Amino acid sequence: MAEPVPEHGPGAEFPLYLRVAHALRDDLTQHRISPGTRLPSERHLAHRYHVNRQTVRSALQLLREERLVVTDRRGTFAACAGPEARVAAPTPRVRTFPGGPRAADALVRATLSWETPPAALAGRLSLAPGEPTLVHRHAVLTPAGVSLQRSVSWFSRPALVEIPQLGRYRPSGERYRQPDLRLLYHWMHQAGLRTVHRESIGVPAAPPERTGAGASGRGPAGDPARLSVHRVVSDHHGHALEVTDIDVAARTGAWTYEFGG
Repeated sequence: MAEPVPEHGPGAEFPLYLRVAHALRDDLTQHRISPGTRLPSERHLAHRYHVNRQTVRSALQLLREERLVVTDRRGTFAACAGPEARVAAPTPRVRTFPGGPRAADALVRATLSWETPPAALAGRLSLAPGEPTLVHRHAVLTPAGVSLQRSVSWFSRPALVEIPQLGRYRPSGERYRQPDLRLLYHWMHQAGLRTVHRESIGVPAAPPERTGAGASGRGPAGDPARLSVHRVVSDHHGHALEVTDIDVAARTGAWTYEFGG
């Protein structure tokens, strides 16, 4: 019986292959597919979930990385229980980019464009002086237009070479609006990159007119207190892949850290 992956409800905002992986993961962890049992063919799974075979392959690759399935020349099988088998969370485990809170009812604005980075940053990004690179700008606003979070991310030459999903954005003078880069860190993993995340948190200096603000943490104009986050994501050779600066409203923001190697 065909079981199309849901377009609404929990997980519907995730790409198709993650939704297929979630459905199969649930069958595996609940032992509806017993350990050692051969999974249906890619063609059969594509028909079941109303997706193409490449989507199924991506879902199975994710489950292999989680050690929930194993593949050999005979096919793909549910992994046998044991110390090597790792049970994944029942929802897609994805570190999202650019990070930080997505507040309920907030407005999200994002663009991708080619720009020349500040001279001090060019070397860190393995770029020649004056050489442009891909830049991601992201903002989370309240319905009233108050900024909850703003960020700008600069990508290095190695990132554009190693990560196919980024490399497809060619210099054209075009500004891409509302690009979906939430799976950036998963793309890095798919490209075989072992990443190290380094984040520094600071409190921006208050402008003179805010000096002496009361215990509320707000200046005379009522601006909320803010935090700044500087993120550098590097590969296992120490080459920077992404440099991001984030400004977040301290009274409304929350931050979750997850580092990989």
